[in-house]
Amino acid sequence: MAPTVLHLRSETKPLEHRSALTPTTTAALIKAGYVVNVERSPERIFDDSEFEAVGATLVPEGSWEEVPKEHIIVGLKELEEKEFPLKHVHVQFAHCYKHQAGWENVLARFPRGGGTLLDLEFLVDERGRRVAAFGFHAGFAGAALALEVWAHQLTHPPSSPFPGVASYPNEDALITNVKKALATGTAAAGRPPRVIVIGALGRCGSGAVDALRKAGVPEENILKWDMAETAKGGPFKEITDSDIFVNCIYLTSKIPNFVNLDSLQVPDRKLSVVCDVSADTTSPFTPVPIYTVATTFDKPTVPVESLSSGPALSVISIDHLPSLLPREASEAFSRKFPPHPP
Repeated sequence: MAPTVLHLRSETKPLEHRSALTPTTTAALIKAGYVVNVERSPERIFDDSEFEAVGATLVPEGSWEEVPKEHIIVGLKELEEKEFPLKHVHVQFAHCYKHQAGWENVLARFPRGGGTLLDLEFLVDERGRRVAAFGFHAGFAGAALALEVWAHQLTHPPSSPFPGVASYPNEDALITNVKKALATGTAAAGRPPRVIVIGALGRCGSGAVDALRKAGVPEENILKWDMAETAKGGPFKEITDSDIFVNCIYLTSKIPNFVNLDSLQVPDRKLSVVCDVSADTTSPFTPVPIYTVATTFDKPTVPVESLSSGPALSVISIDHLPSLLPREASEAFSRKFPPHPP
């Protein structure tokens, strides 16, 4: 029997530096009998030569479209919006099953070409918990960025938007920057920020809390909420009483909103930064329906419009936050991404 061929495609989402497979897991797959072809990539955090050194075959960027139907196409983020039918088995995060914008067009390409989508979002264990996920590093990066945005608001005029960001080579470099920003913001405000993390017991929330602690936010200023605290249903005044809100909840059905535009219209609101780590901008299930525009690394924030009182409010809604720490995030994810039975 011919070996299974995995084709690691180059990511096309701007500033996406992560990889579903790393040189470490590629070596393990090759040892297990797989053939691994790796597209050359100008953006991937791992050099092409790192894959070649462990036995992968380097192939041209974008060549997945023309390879034999039997090859399995492995990626992370969604494919580019094109119309041609998809004939392969694709392993990726498709961002379709919560009825995100354009989901019908994405899914329709598979039956038209006889292809199959294996959505990584639904690779779960016997308890229904996702096997391979970027949640921890998404929360970590989101909380870190939120602290930087808070400090920027206090030290720059409202007309000065938060500047673009780029991936860090490692966690230490990110935390060093965030510590500097937190010190500056704390000096300007005369106090450290109060941060509420909802979903604090999950992977994403654990990452957010870890980043806040490592940055130096006092423990008593980190409000850690999960299902018990949100059971009564929002909106929650504890959110508007905090400087920063980090939403780490993954939803597949609608619940009462954690915050909405009406709940923001209070004269004593302190909230000035929301990081919606789930970034389900167009999902009807979002518990944070205060913005409609996804943000990006080059434009990390979007303002909440039409607020009549309180400070300006910025939302971070970057849907590939772990790419701020692409090497650590890819390694952690890929270790959980071995072959699984159907």
